[in-house]
Amino acid sequence: MSLVAELIARLKPGGGADAFAIVEGATEFAQIDSVPTAMPAAYVMTLREASDENSRATGRVLQRLVSDIAVVIITSNLSDVPGSAVSSDIEDLKDWVRSRLIGFETPSSDDPIEHVSGELLKTKNGTVWFEDVFGAAGYLTENT
Repeated sequence: MSLVAELIARLKPGGGADAFAIVEGATEFAQIDSVPTAMPAAYVMTLREASDENSRATGRVLQRLVSDIAVVIITSNLSDVPGSAVSSDIEDLKDWVRSRLIGFETPSSDDPIEHVSGELLKTKNGTVWFEDVFGAAGYLTENT
């Protein structure tokens, strides 16, 4: 299972304390026309990857790979005009995602998941899009 698939499974509804109506990947995120079909929604995808140089002088290649995984959170709340309800909702969802992912150890990562950054992507008509970025590290080796 890929790192992205493991994080989707960690956030997906069905674990009892569900925060999201849907949790999907990059393909589904790319298909959003204006808003997701259900909210709150989370979309998990690889944002960037960076590899260190080969750490071995002889023998097979061994490189540390650091992956930044984006979790885009989308929620809407039109219950108040100034928008304090949706502001509260997005903060609660950010806290929930972070509590589920920070320190999570996956089979496809050699280190626990860490939080890297967060950024507001868009707000419009009571809908907020927020991107949280998490880091994971593993190793690449030469196949023989």
